[in-house]
Amino acid sequence: MDVSQNLAEIKAEIEVACRKSNRNPDDITIIAVTKYVTIDRTEEAVNAGILNLGENRQEGFIEKYNHFGNHVSWHFIGSLQTRKVKDIIDKVDYIHSLDRLSLAKEINKRASAVVNCFLQVNVSGEESKHGIQPEEVIPFIEKLADYTNIRIVGLMTMAPHSADKMLLHKVFRELRELRDKVKQENYQQAPCEFLSMGMSNDFDIAVIEGATHIRIGSKLVGSNM
Repeated sequence: MDVSQNLAEIKAEIEVACRKSNRNPDDITIIAVTKYVTIDRTEEAVNAGILNLGENRQEGFIEKYNHFGNHVSWHFIGSLQTRKVKDIIDKVDYIHSLDRLSLAKEINKRASAVVNCFLQVNVSGEESKHGIQPEEVIPFIEKLADYTNIRIVGLMTMAPHSADKMLLHKVFRELRELRDKVKQENYQQAPCEFLSMGMSNDFDIAVIEGATHIRIGSKLVGSNM
């Protein structure tokens, strides 16, 4: 399973999705989700030209950060425990899983510079998913006005693991519409330009619906490698 070949196939699918939605493929950031793979496999991804890596556990992130350092952009994509913020905060470039005020307070307190955060939204309403409810997004962002070390650069969601393409379109479209509402408010603390949505099984639909950051694991780097 060659990462370069996988990347070429993913980029070809992105181009098709962009043609369908009149978008520019250059506007899509591919994040290699490396949480299940070794440093050697991650190195293959970096050598293939992937410079955005996603980790969802503090331990795995620190291990890979110690190896790759700042040669790549780091995305923390998993649920983040408040007590572990101090271990990652000045190392990550983006946090995709801000979902509660207590976490925002800890990030704001621990960071030595502004942290780019995606607000995680539970669009599908599944109990198993993290994230705030869609109607809570704007009130939550307004509470962040005094949190000078947090910038909400976008919204993030995880769609249901479903073969129902209409459902996937609906979930991703709702996040895009919500992002557009936030942008209209012109919050200083929340430019909210981006959409982190779409994974190995549904990224093409996410791109059609406006994704700017897609999180690809198994289809790109595999698992347990």
